[in-house]
Amino acid sequence: MSLLVIILLIITMVGTAFLSGLFGVAGGLVLIGVLLSLLPVADAMALHGVTQMASNSWRAALWFRYVSWRPVGAYVVGALIAMLLWSLTRYVPDKAVAMLLLGVTPLVTQMLPARVRPNPNVLWHGVANGAFCMMLLLLTGVAGPMIDRFFLGGNFDRRQIVASKSVCQVFGHLAKLIYFTSVIDQTASLDWRIAAAAILASMLGTSLARKLLEAMTDAQFRRWVNWIITTISAYYVAYGLYLLAL
Repeated sequence: MSLLVIILLIITMVGTAFLSGLFGVAGGLVLIGVLLSLLPVADAMALHGVTQMASNSWRAALWFRYVSWRPVGAYVVGALIAMLLWSLTRYVPDKAVAMLLLGVTPLVTQMLPARVRPNPNVLWHGVANGAFCMMLLLLTGVAGPMIDRFFLGGNFDRRQIVASKSVCQVFGHLAKLIYFTSVIDQTASLDWRIAAAAILASMLGTSLARKLLEAMTDAQFRRWVNWIITTISAYYVAYGLYLLAL
C-alpha cells in the first residue's frame, strides 16, 4: 500500500470517526466501503474491526456514565450466541449479497409497525437484536443502523443512545476481528502499523465530535439519524442490485 493511499485512508478514518462520534452512525458504513475497494474482504473486515473498536471504545469512555447496561447486556448475550453458531459455518459472503443485506435490513426495520419494532426495554428483543446484528456484522462488516433502530425504539436521550450503542459495537467488532483473523479458512493479514494509525485517527475523530453532540437537541439528533440511515441504506440497496446485474 502506497504512502498516499495510507494518508488518504487515515484522513478517511478521522472523518468517519467524527461522523460516528456525532450521530453514532454512518461512519462505519462509509469506511467499510472504502476498505473493501482497497483490500481483500477478510483484510478489510479485520482493519475495519480494529478501527471501529478504537472509535467506539473511546466514545464509550467519553460517555460512559450514560450507558444503559440492561439492553447492552441482552445484546451481548445474543451476539455471543450468534458468534459461536456462525463460527461453525466459516462463511464469507460475496460483495453483492453483503451490500443488499446492509441496505435492506434497516429499511425493513424502519417500515415495521411500532408494535413490532425492536424495543430496548424488552429483554428478549435485546437478545434477538444482538444475535441478528452479530450475523450482519459477519456478513457485511457493519450493523450500526440496526443497533440504532434498536435504541431509537426506547425513551433514551442522544447521549444514552450513543454511549450504549458504542459498548455494543466494541463487543461486536471484537468478535468480528476474531472471526476474520482466527476462525475462517483464509484468515486476514493485518499490518499493525496501519492498525495503530487507525486507532489514533479514530480517537481523534471521536473527540472532535463531542462538543457538537452536546450542542445538539434530542429532536435534531433523531431527525438526522433517521435521514442518514435511510439515505445510506437506499444507496447500498442500489449498489447491491448493480453488482448482481453485472
